Amino acid sequence: MPQLNQELTLTNRELMKTTGVQKVVSFDDQEIILETGIGLLVLHGEDMHITHLDLTAGDLIVEGLIISLEFSDDRGKKIKAKGKNILERLIR
Repeated sequence: MPQLNQELTLTNRELMKTTGVQKVVSFDDQEIILETGIGLLVLHGEDMHITHLDLTAGDLIVEGLIISLEFSDDRGKKIKAKGKNILERLIR
């Protein structure tokens, strides 16, 4: 069952601890993309490293300079997908 709660702690923009992580979609030292129970979380930064990952518990720790955090949810994707289906139906 997906964990719908998420807690995020950012300390001095150099240490981030978060819960609710289900999957690491991609990562490098400048961008980390996470799938969480409440949507996607994208981290942008410099010299970032995942120092702890426990997908069973949903815990993640990232160290490095964190410049920005972006959140998105799946609802936008579903709306876009529905829009394409409607457009495809009209074109036929």
